[in-house]
Amino acid sequence: MNRVNLAIIGGGLVGASLALALQAGAKARGWKIVLIEPFAPGDSFQPSYDARSSALSFGARQIYQRLGLWQSISRRAEPIKQIHVSDRGRFSTARLSAMEEGVPALGYVVENAWLGQCLWQGLDKDVISWRCPAEVTRLEPLQGGYRLTLNDETTLECDLAVLADGGRSGLREQLGIGVKHRPYNQSALIANITPSEAHNGMAFERFTDDGPMALLPLPENRCALIWTRQGMDAQRLAELDERAFLSELQGVFGYRLGTLKQVGARHLYPLSLVEAEEQVRPHLVVLGNAAHSLHPIAGQGFNLSLRDAQALADALLASERTPGDFSVLQAYRERQRLDQDLTVGFSDQVTRLFGSKLPLLSVGRNLGLLGLDLLPPAKRWFARQAMGLGTRPDA
Repeated sequence: MNRVNLAIIGGGLVGASLALALQAGAKARGWKIVLIEPFAPGDSFQPSYDARSSALSFGARQIYQRLGLWQSISRRAEPIKQIHVSDRGRFSTARLSAMEEGVPALGYVVENAWLGQCLWQGLDKDVISWRCPAEVTRLEPLQGGYRLTLNDETTLECDLAVLADGGRSGLREQLGIGVKHRPYNQSALIANITPSEAHNGMAFERFTDDGPMALLPLPENRCALIWTRQGMDAQRLAELDERAFLSELQGVFGYRLGTLKQVGARHLYPLSLVEAEEQVRPHLVVLGNAAHSLHPIAGQGFNLSLRDAQALADALLASERTPGDFSVLQAYRERQRLDQDLTVGFSDQVTRLFGSKLPLLSVGRNLGLLGLDLLPPAKRWFARQAMGLGTRPDA
C-alpha cells in the first residue's frame, strides 16, 4: 500500500501552485506529495490565437516572485497598465493607473497553457510525484487520513487530501459536502479579439443593461473578451458569423481600440456563485473552484484561490503537526475567511449592481463611478481590491 503525506487531487493551476508553495518545506521535512491529474500536461508550449487566459493580480505576481517563478511567467505576461471602467449610455467613467498606485502593473494577463507549463517545470520531481493521466474515483476517510481509489483500481493513502478538482467536483458531492449555489442567469462568452489600434496595456470593463463585458490586453496586440449576457442571447451571439458578431460587439464596446478586426473561437460558460459549505475536515481541504467559483467579470477567482493555496502552504509548514491535523486546517480556514468573504462579496455585489436594469440602481452606479474617479480614498480601495491586496494592510 502506497502512502504519502499529501495527495493533491487536481494538478491544474491551483493544485500545481500549492505543490510549488509546499515543495521547499516538504523537502526539508521529508514529506512525499503526489499530484493526481486526469489531463497530461503538454511537453512544450504551443502558441495559439485562441489560448484561454487568466488575469493575475499584482498580489499574484508577488506570490510567484516569492516562489521564484515570476521571471519565467513574465516572458508571456501582458501587463495591465490602466483599467478603464464605464457604464454604457451614461457619462461617468473611472480610470485606474499603475503609475498612480506606484506599481509596475495593476495586474497581468497570462495564457493558461503558458502559466501551466511554467508551474509544471518548476516542480521538484524528487519531492512532487505525478499520477497523470489518472483520476480519483473514490475518496474514503480513514483513521489518520484518506484512502484514494484511482481509475486503474490502484489505491493510495495520505495524511492530507486536497480537493482541487474544479467547480463541478464529483468527489465533493461524494463526500456529502453541500454547496451554496446562486445562479446569475447569465453565460460568459469567452473569445480573443484583435483590434486595429494598439491596446497599450489598457483593460476595459464596460457595464451595460444586458450584462457586463471586459476586454483584457494580451500579447501580440490581442485582447481577451469576457462578455456576459442572458443565456439565450449569449447562445445567439456565439452562433453569429464573424462579421455579424464583430459588428454587434463594436456597437456595444465602441471605438476605443479602433475597429475590431478578428475574433477567434467562441466558448460559453453558464455563470453562478458557488461556495462549498465546508472547506476543511480532518485530513481534508477543499481548494480552488471546488471551494468557491466566482463571476469572472471582476477577475478575482483564480487570484483568491492562489492566496488560499499560499496560506494553506504557510499554515502546514509553520506547524510541527501532521499535515492533516484538524486544528492546523481550522487555523488556515479562519485566516482566509475574511479574504474570502470580502472577495466573494466584492465580486458578487459588482456583478449585481452593474447587471441591474432598475433605474435607481443605474443612477447609483453612475454616481458611484463618478465618485470613484473623483475621490482618491475610494479609488485607492477599489484599486487594492483589483490588485488582490484588499485585505493585506502590509502590502
